[in-house]
Amino acid sequence: MKTPTAARLPMLGVLRLSGADVRRFLQGQLSNDLDLLAAGQPLRAGLHTPQGRVIAVLQLFALGDDILAVLPGDLADTVRLHLSRYVLRAKVRIEDVSGQYGVFGVDDAAGRRLEILPTDAPLPDGDPCDAADWLAADVAEGLPQVRAATSGRFVAQMLNLDRVGGISFTKGCYTGQEIIARAHYRGRVKRRMQRFVSHDPRPLAPGDRIRLAAGPTVDVIDAARRRDGVLDFLAVAPLPGAAPDDAASDAKLPCIEAQATALPYLLEDA
Repeated sequence: MKTPTAARLPMLGVLRLSGADVRRFLQGQLSNDLDLLAAGQPLRAGLHTPQGRVIAVLQLFALGDDILAVLPGDLADTVRLHLSRYVLRAKVRIEDVSGQYGVFGVDDAAGRRLEILPTDAPLPDGDPCDAADWLAADVAEGLPQVRAATSGRFVAQMLNLDRVGGISFTKGCYTGQEIIARAHYRGRVKRRMQRFVSHDPRPLAPGDRIRLAAGPTVDVIDAARRRDGVLDFLAVAPLPGAAPDDAASDAKLPCIEAQATALPYLLEDA
């Protein structure tokens, strides 16, 4: 039987969105369908620029009539200010409540999930594990995340948001929808987030641009050093058959040996 584990995730922050118009407001701002958000059924969604580039990936939780949005703590204020500019006359309030709530990762018989509890709450039932272990599991699952260093750099499909249930193509208009829909219906995405493993001792961080010894230039999304010492990382890289990068312009970038490894979902363009 699987041993339950739980981790406190201090790198994640929480925004609280409330008010009579909150769902209608978010329906026009986020890439997923807010009608799918219900108690006990969190929803992953992207917040985008008008050019379809991902500002943040949010995990939404229903809390009565309010909505809690979990995101990296270094983006909480950026997202709060961005959304506030669009509120206008809508009855919506957006607060950073990271000081009131803690985010926990739980892995038990029901699967891996996030739980939001008051900051002084004890760790949920389960063997304690490190936040680094939780991140390593996120990387292995190919879960896209955006941090301050990568905010606004990638179109939604480059981060595989469409492959992890973060986009609705039937909900109607939202900021960035035209670009995202065009990529879905008309064009092949030439670069997507892929998973790599390496024995290189050098650390990688979100936003790093590196060259793989096999040739392509890639942009690091997330990286985790596993307990066996292997560096497991997600990076936006050219898909097979895509035009090669200009190697000459990237010759001064750090170069590491890394091997592509499978994601738990298919890349439809691969």
